[in-house]
Amino acid sequence: MKTTNKTSVIKDRKAMLSILWIFVMFNYVYADILTLYFNNVLQKETWKAFLSGYVGSLHITQGFVLVGAVLMETAIAMVLLSLVLKYRANRWANIIVGVLQIAETVWSLTGPLYWNLFYAFFATIEIVCLLFIVWYAWTWPHPEGGVPTSAQSSVHEQEERDERASHAHAEE
Repeated sequence: MKTTNKTSVIKDRKAMLSILWIFVMFNYVYADILTLYFNNVLQKETWKAFLSGYVGSLHITQGFVLVGAVLMETAIAMVLLSLVLKYRANRWANIIVGVLQIAETVWSLTGPLYWNLFYAFFATIEIVCLLFIVWYAWTWPHPEGGVPTSAQSSVHEQEERDERASHAHAEE
């Protein structure tokens, strides 16, 4: 493969990961916005419990909100980091943050706090997209200088044969 092709493949992979994180973020935001409309806290009988710091049996503390903010910020940061990090750090950041976000999304489905059909729908889309992000990063081929897999070797060998054939044909 020519260097320019490898560079464009790396940039394409980075751009695709960034776009996928944007897609996940939009799903997070719309699920959360719609949840506001169906949240029991907005009903008068649960308002007093909410004001005392509870949503259902869940105690909402500064620490709880901070953990939520950190989790959300990791997904937000991946939009930018997917574009600017170098191969190895980029690949591992996408895998680690993707797995972390999957765990958080699955956990959010276990409580009654957000259980609505639309939330399950959004969470399913989020999990599928996050699984794809993890897979896409995991299968990201190593750029020039790495040890190619057998599939990458055969593609590279075929490209070399094609290039030799085109040079031989041009010399005739």
